[in-house]
Amino acid sequence: MRTHSNPHILDPQSEEDRASGDLLLSTLAAAAPGTELRDGLERILRGRTGALIVLGSSRTVESISTGGFPIDIKFSATRLRELAKMDGAIVLDRGASRIHSAGVQLLPDPAIDTSESGTRHRTAERVAKQTGFPVISVSQSMQIVQIYVHNSRHVLQVSDRILSHANQALDTLERYKARLDEVTGTLTYLEVVDRATLADVLVVLQRQEMVRRISAEISTYILELGQDGRLVTLQHEELMGSFGNVQFNLLRDYIDAIPEHGEIDDVMRNLSRLSGSELVDIDVVARSIGSSAASESLDRHVYPLGYRVLSSMRRVPSLVVERLAEHFGRFTELLAADVTELKSVEGVGEHRARIVREGLNRIVEEATES
Repeated sequence: MRTHSNPHILDPQSEEDRASGDLLLSTLAAAAPGTELRDGLERILRGRTGALIVLGSSRTVESISTGGFPIDIKFSATRLRELAKMDGAIVLDRGASRIHSAGVQLLPDPAIDTSESGTRHRTAERVAKQTGFPVISVSQSMQIVQIYVHNSRHVLQVSDRILSHANQALDTLERYKARLDEVTGTLTYLEVVDRATLADVLVVLQRQEMVRRISAEISTYILELGQDGRLVTLQHEELMGSFGNVQFNLLRDYIDAIPEHGEIDDVMRNLSRLSGSELVDIDVVARSIGSSAASESLDRHVYPLGYRVLSSMRRVPSLVVERLAEHFGRFTELLAADVTELKSVEGVGEHRARIVREGLNRIVEEATES
């Protein structure tokens, strides 16, 4: 069973992993500080009674349930706390907005594998696997709250501890983002002078993936913090800025230069599957995107189409970016184009042509001055 302090580790390796990751994130958001569910869980912890809570009701849940009594009333923290005083599980709807039943004895399939030892935790893990719904276990003796989703278990932490982790991650993100900006600026200069190599592109791609992973970790902390994560959210947004689709646009520029490339989405998925130790090895990164790791292959010159640079211009719509990149076919040709040539492209017009020309001039100046 996978135990995660941060569910961003569930990088997509299969449809099942993606679904599991999404379900865990949505459950963390539902149980974040400031929510009614989190208030109820904290009341249970203070009352030292423990609880087993299923977030969802279905025929499968009903088939493994016995005893208890139906309630079907609106959810509230105080009601959850009072119902937790009784033996048995509490069944909520998926959105934790209504309480379906309480005092329920759950009898999941005993053949389902579990790594837990306590009765409540073993039941929680098996129910999560059998029903597909998240199950929350509040430990009476250990005073911790655990969320079970499919094959994963996540321990809810207090806000102070999450904030500490989030601040450390923000410091790391700031350093990695600065390094990414540095290698991206170098690549832009090499593109301007028409001397970029595949190795230069891979270094930027590698750094983009590192930044993406740290950002995903911080996004998870923000979910867990709920209303306590406002400052972290502001800092995160300031650092990431217009990061957006930079990885996708970089690959669009160079995908045809990769000998055995697949679809861009597949290349990005392959990058996301690399372990931390694999990601720092540029040869492994090269192989993951379909390129030979031989030095002569990495040192060969490659020529961008201009998607990355054009997409960085705020007032240039994506459709115009597409048409310009397709029309000129090479970034250096785009750089050499005057306003008349730019406005001759369908959908550009004189106003946007001047915006693009001024943007290109500014990029050339910044690249050659740095």
